[in-house]
Amino acid sequence: MPFGEYPYTIDDKGRVVIPPPFREFVEDGMILTRGMEGCLYVFPLSSWKRVEEQLEGLPLTDAGSRAFVRFFYSGANKARLDNQSRVSVPQTLRAFAGLDSDVIVAGAPGRLELWNPDRWESAITAVQDNPPNPDLLVNFVA
Repeated sequence: MPFGEYPYTIDDKGRVVIPPPFREFVEDGMILTRGMEGCLYVFPLSSWKRVEEQLEGLPLTDAGSRAFVRFFYSGANKARLDNQSRVSVPQTLRAFAGLDSDVIVAGAPGRLELWNPDRWESAITAVQDNPPNPDLLVNFVA
């Protein structure tokens, strides 16, 4: 499972270096797509298959489900690491996530996240200022 956060930059061609601890996680290819809170999600191909199954299981008759699938799936792009361990982030996804020059590459269960540094700081501060409901964390610490 990937964990940690690493500051990097995006080059003028829209490529981001994947940090060494995360490279094995995505070495067989990855899917980049829109994420929540204005970041990008990066799923290894093996995890993406499970995501697709969940998306396919959402009811077609529910407008909210259709909207979420549209948001999430239409932004998806398949990618591979290049010889210098970089991934090319399409312009549409860079614009969505506000990725201009600096980026935070963060680990999360089953995925990586690419964040604009200001959005990252706001997201972390929001959790500190307003922690999750204690019921959600009841079994978190043994």
